[in-house]
This record gives sequence, structure tokens and C-alpha cells, in this order.
Amino acid sequence: MSTTRPSRPAPGEPGPEAHGSAAAGGPAGPAGPSRRLHLVGVGGAVPMSRDFTRQALADWGWLPAASADHRAAAEDVLLVVSELVTNACLHAGGPEELLVTRGAKVLRLEVSDLGAGEPAPRTPHRAGRPGGHGMFIVQRLCLDWGVVRHEGGVGKTVWAELAAPG
Repeated sequence: MSTTRPSRPAPGEPGPEAHGSAAAGGPAGPAGPSRRLHLVGVGGAVPMSRDFTRQALADWGWLPAASADHRAAAEDVLLVVSELVTNACLHAGGPEELLVTRGAKVLRLEVSDLGAGEPAPRTPHRAGRPGGHGMFIVQRLCLDWGVVRHEGGVGKTVWAELAAPG
């Protein structure tokens, strides 16, 4: 798993510059549909982001889950959304935007913020201590994840990719 490099997407999958996709449910070109949620100044960003993502998964046929494996995949997506948005709230002055993009084999989550920090799993990970588990969870559940710095050096997008249920 990467922590700070842009991903190298598979053909037909979204890449780190997936921000050019259409807003809220519009087509995103060959990569698949995207959903965009603006979070600037929003209270309750974490539950709002989970509800937004849950609705996208329902619209895309992931929910209601057809099997235990599909249910687990959807729960993993919702947990990763929660962790990424929570990290933006706690460590980056709040999230600006959540982008959820469905590819043929991968679901990509992107959370943009204006923060300067570099998210990374705490090393060593201490399972029995409270807090500090967010990026460890992201690293464990995702196929890959990373950080893309915004042009001009202000802010970043933290992205994570999870396998589509199959």
C-alpha cells in the first residue's frame, strides 16, 4: 500500500485527477459514474458523507447486499469514508469535498481538504490504545491509497480504492 504517491490506475479506472468528473451522479467518462458532495462549512460531515455514500452504493446496486460478501464490501466502503472524512475534520481544518467514483472493478473515494499534513498510519500500531487507528484501517481495507497535493501547494486530496464486490 502506498501512502503519498499517486496511484497508477488500471485501464478504464479513475486516476488521481478524477476531479474532472461530472457532479452528483453525472457520468465521469470511461471510468464510470461519480458522485460529488461539497462539505465546506457543513456540520455533521461524517454522518452526511456516510449517508451520501450509502445512497450511491444503493443506486449502483451494492445495497441492499445480495450476499454476506457484498454486505461486507459495502460496510468497508462506509468505514473508509468515515475514517477519511474524520481525519480531514480532526487534522486538516475540515473536508472540502467527497468524491465517490465507481469503476468496473474498483470504487475510489477522494476527500479533499486545505490541510498541509501527510496522513500516515501510526507506527507502531497499538491496537489497545484509543485513537490513531484511522489510516491503519484505511491501509488494511483498501487495495491502495495515497495523497495528491493540490496545485499551488495549498491542500490535498486523500484517495483510497476498494475492490468492487464480485
